[in-house]
Amino acid sequence: MGEARRRAAQGLPPRQPKVSTKAVDTSPRVVSWLPLTRNQTQQFMAVTTRGAWIGIGGMVVLWVTVRFIGPAAGWWTLADTP
Repeated sequence: MGEARRRAAQGLPPRQPKVSTKAVDTSPRVVSWLPLTRNQTQQFMAVTTRGAWIGIGGMVVLWVTVRFIGPAAGWWTLADTP
C-alpha cells in the first residue's frame, strides 16, 4: 500500500511538500549562456582575494624564517654571508 493510500485510509491529510531551506540566487547572469550569476562572481572574487592575502602572508613568514630566524637559531647558514 502506498503512502497516499495509507494516509487516506487512516483519515490523515496528504503530506505537504518539503520546504526548501536553500536560498535561491536570483541575481542576473553575467552572460546569458554562462551559468554564473553576479553574486557568484562577487563571492569568487572575495574568496580568491582572501586566498591571495593568505599566500602573501605565508610567503613573508617563510622569507623571515629563512633569512633571519633560521640563521639566528643556528639551523643553517646563508650562502651570501662570509
